[in-house]
Amino acid sequence: MEDKAFIKFLGTAGTRFVVAKQLRASGGIFLSAEGQNIIIDPGPGCIVRCASSKPPIDIANINAIILTHLHIDHSNDVNILIDGMTNGGLDKHGLLFASKECLEGQDAVVLKYLRGFLDKIMALEEKKDYKIGKLKFRAIKLRHTAETYGLRFDIKGEKVSFIADTGYFPELIKEYKDSSLLVLNTVRLIPPEKPRGMHLSIPDVKEIVKGVKPKRAVITHFGMAMLKAKPWEVAKELTEELGIEIIAASDGMKIEL
Repeated sequence: MEDKAFIKFLGTAGTRFVVAKQLRASGGIFLSAEGQNIIIDPGPGCIVRCASSKPPIDIANINAIILTHLHIDHSNDVNILIDGMTNGGLDKHGLLFASKECLEGQDAVVLKYLRGFLDKIMALEEKKDYKIGKLKFRAIKLRHTAETYGLRFDIKGEKVSFIADTGYFPELIKEYKDSSLLVLNTVRLIPPEKPRGMHLSIPDVKEIVKGVKPKRAVITHFGMAMLKAKPWEVAKELTEELGIEIIAASDGMKIEL
């Protein structure tokens, strides 16, 4: 793996239709920083996207997996990743961070026989800080149909932040304030008929970016309406309107930190 910190989008699909039809890949996000290699939300096809990445991402070198919530487009490949990264448990290592719903109850998504293959499993909690080697991050509670957490990493003295699936609420701006890079799951082009749905729309993104004032922002996790609107054109319009660089993620895109 490279020494320079970066994120790579192993997929940018949001909503069941986009995922099921694979109109965009759904492999989640790869983060490499501070000597640590992390998979965030390994959705369907994550292991395939790792193998086909240029250069390939060797899952044996993965140090941690983070599940922001249990929905299948965010967690589908967690078990095969655990098995692969630990060589079927023969090379026990690695950390798993996940919401409690991912680990407990009838909808738990992490197979019990694989859990002992890891060094440690930690449940995410609101405003709690965690470490992966020297890399620090904080979990931020979001508002979704499942227990969901956003992430805020401290990388080289700058905040690199991820807003996972959530409806808009004003506290988001406070929690993500001063982020250098802000990645937003932007499923919707326009808000649903009911006020403030459980996914962000472009008007929500505008409000968040204006309040947080990141150096750069990235929109990803697109639903069908967003794809039809051409995310790169939406991002260009947002950049011109807000005066902050907005990037539309694409499958395989790499962003250096």
